[in-house]
Amino acid sequence: MIAIFKKELWSYFGNWSAWLIIAAFSLIGTLFLFFFENDSNIFDIGTASLQSYFVLVPWLLMFIMPAISMKTLAEEQQSGTLNWLFSQPIKISEIIIGKFLSVWLVGVLCLVPSVIYLYTVYVLGVPEGNIDLGATYGSYFGLIILTAVFSAVGILASSLSQNQIMAYLLGVFMCFIFYFGIEQLASYKLLGGVDYVLSNLGFYQHFLAFTRGLIDAKDVFYFILVIVICLFLAKIFVEKKK
Repeated sequence: MIAIFKKELWSYFGNWSAWLIIAAFSLIGTLFLFFFENDSNIFDIGTASLQSYFVLVPWLLMFIMPAISMKTLAEEQQSGTLNWLFSQPIKISEIIIGKFLSVWLVGVLCLVPSVIYLYTVYVLGVPEGNIDLGATYGSYFGLIILTAVFSAVGILASSLSQNQIMAYLLGVFMCFIFYFGIEQLASYKLLGGVDYVLSNLGFYQHFLAFTRGLIDAKDVFYFILVIVICLFLAKIFVEKKK
């Protein structure tokens, strides 16, 4: 597993793709938070808070994480190296977990530059430091877990696809449905009491709790369960290819 993890990290950072993704992620966040006129602009909002950033980032991750994970298994199959991996003394579960951890790490590194935003908002607060750090730390914790979930969904999409383009499109679609689609369907209130259950099946409500500074064990367990299910399904689909 460690060997796969190192191999994947080298493939990301060795050809500058990870650096470009991190730079693009940070640039888009900076433009929306400080330059573009929109509901996320901190200066337009007029409050010392990063909540607009925590609303924006899941949508960015929805497109970024499938782009990072699309090559993990789809490219291996397309290039024929997946058969070579099968011949190595390594379990399929270790291949899946190694690739998942590498994708997750790159996703987490995309969040690191946002520390500059936190410092900026902290300094601009009146008085200085007038920011809800509890909600901020909880939101960061939620983003790290959400990044892991999107990574697992991207790995699953890659295991289902024959090429990277299909893996990316399927990954974006699945992330969108689980994060926003289920929540929107539940908001129509067409199913009565089932709407509440449906809403809790999606990512949005569980992530929303973190943005309020509430780190609940049931929300953490939910995300861990989704990650395990996605990786387990990815393992099954890869085993079929073997």
